Amino acid sequence: MGVHEEVLRAAKDMLSRGLTAGTSGNVSGRLDNDQVVITPSSLSYEEMTLDDLVVLDLDGKVIDGHRSASSEKGVHLACYRKYDEIGSVIHSHPLYATMFACARLPIPAAVDEFAIYVGGEVPVCEYAMSGTDQLGDNAAAMLDDVGTALLASHGMVTIGPNPDRTLHQAGVVERAAQVVWGARALGGPVPLPEKVNRDFAGVYKLMFRGNSE
Repeated sequence: MGVHEEVLRAAKDMLSRGLTAGTSGNVSGRLDNDQVVITPSSLSYEEMTLDDLVVLDLDGKVIDGHRSASSEKGVHLACYRKYDEIGSVIHSHPLYATMFACARLPIPAAVDEFAIYVGGEVPVCEYAMSGTDQLGDNAAAMLDDVGTALLASHGMVTIGPNPDRTLHQAGVVERAAQVVWGARALGGPVPLPEKVNRDFAGVYKLMFRGNSE
């Protein structure tokens, strides 16, 4: 399966898994020539086909495609420019994670093995208006050590090696957000030992970011 097919499948799965609603959110993948294939703006995922995807260079110039690229392409491009090792970016609007984003609260690594897939606590980016270059810069700046960051009053962005694994990580974060929300309602959660999260974060860097630093 090529990158175009992986992007399209992840986009449709993002909707079916409840990680976004309507036409919100967007998915992209890095091509071998350092160009990016991304979902278009304002098109339903049910109707979307391979022909609707748009190819951009890292400066945002359209290389191929007859539709407008996602309005949040700046978030994707900022992440690709900053992190050579990543192969996919997903911007999603999952319910519980977005609640944390609106409350400007990080999602703690309170669930065992969370840090393996995410790298640690999910931070909140400083607010910037949707569709602006500043939003992309704010998001990319928070992803040095983790694979997901919350966009204040907006949603979240996730980076990874390919669309499938990136979508899986987004799902892990959303489930953790729901669990933490419920645990806090019960009077918790109880933090995991610091060493556990530190060791798991090391596994994340080796498996998904290609380094152990």
